Amino acid sequence: MFHDKRILVTGADGFIGSHLVEALLEEGASIRALAQYNAFNSWGWLEAIPRLGEVDVVTGDIRDAGTCRKITRDMDIVFHLAALIAVPYSYEAPESYVRTNVEGTLHLCQAALENRCSRFIQTSTSEVYGTAQYLPVDEQHPLRPQSPYSASKLGADSIALSYHFAFDLPVTIARPFNTYGPRQSARAVIPAIITQLAQGFPEIRLGDTAPTRDFTYVTDTCRGLLFLAGNEALAGETVNIGTGSEIGIRALFDMIARMMKRSAVLTLDPIRRRPEKSEVMRLLCDNRKLRRLTGFAPEISLEQGLSRTIAWYSSTENLKRFKAGVYNT
Repeated sequence: MFHDKRILVTGADGFIGSHLVEALLEEGASIRALAQYNAFNSWGWLEAIPRLGEVDVVTGDIRDAGTCRKITRDMDIVFHLAALIAVPYSYEAPESYVRTNVEGTLHLCQAALENRCSRFIQTSTSEVYGTAQYLPVDEQHPLRPQSPYSASKLGADSIALSYHFAFDLPVTIARPFNTYGPRQSARAVIPAIITQLAQGFPEIRLGDTAPTRDFTYVTDTCRGLLFLAGNEALAGETVNIGTGSEIGIRALFDMIARMMKRSAVLTLDPIRRRPEKSEVMRLLCDNRKLRRLTGFAPEISLEQGLSRTIAWYSSTENLKRFKAGVYNT
C-alpha cells in the first residue's frame, strides 16, 4: 500500500512515532522522520529500531514554520504525531501546549498545503471526549476537553479539519484511545505499574484507580493509522482507533501483578491525581466506523499486549532507563 511512497512522520522519536516508522519500513515506504531538536543530538526512541539506517532522520521543531515547510517538501503523506502529550504537565505549562500542539499543527498544515502533500493524518486523542456521556464512545460523542492538554489537541484537530474544508487539504483525524506498549513513558499507568513492580517496590503508587480505559497495543494503533492513510475516501473524516473493551485501573493493576507474580500494596499518590473535575472517568471506544470503512480489527488482546510490555520493561537494559521511584509530570 505504501511501497515507494514518500512519508513524513513527525514525533517519530516518541513512543508511537517510533513504532509507526517501523511499521512503514515493513510496508516499503521511503521515510523522513522528524525528531525534536536537542543539544544532545538524541533521536529518542528512533535509536532503538533495527533499520534506522534506512530512515532519513531530521531534527527540528514544529513550532518553527520554516522547518515545517522544509520537512514536508516532496512528501506524499504526512503522519502528524509531534505533540506535548503529558496531561499532568499541561496543568503547569498550558501555554507551551498551545504553542506546540495548536500552532505547530497550523504550521504543518500550511506547509503540507503549500507542498501539495496528498494525505495528512492528524493524530488526536480520546481525551477530547472527556468522561463518557454514553458508551461506547463514537465519533459523534460531544467534545468536552477536561485538561489543557486535551483542549490543545482539540484545537489542533480543528485547525487541521479547517484546512480540509477551507483549502482541500486531504486531512483525516485519527483518534486513538489509550495506546500502550514498549517505549512508553513510565508516567503512563501501565509502565508505571510494571516498572515499580519490576524494581521490587512494596508499595505501588498510582493516582485515581476508579477510571476505566480502552487500552490498545501500540502495533494495533499503528495498523489503524496505516489503514486510515490508505483510504483516500476518509479525507475530512474523524475516526476512532480502539479495541471496544474497557478495564478499570484497579483491575488492571491486579492483572499485571498476577502476570508478573508479584505481591505489592496499591497506594494512592496525591501528586498523581488530576484535579477532581479534570479526571476522565470512563472511556470505551466505539470502533465500528473504522471496521466498516477499512476492515480494521485489533489483533493483540490485552493479555497478549501486557505480556509483551512486561517482558520489554522487565529486561535489565530497558528497566534501567526508567526512574520508577520518581514521578515526572
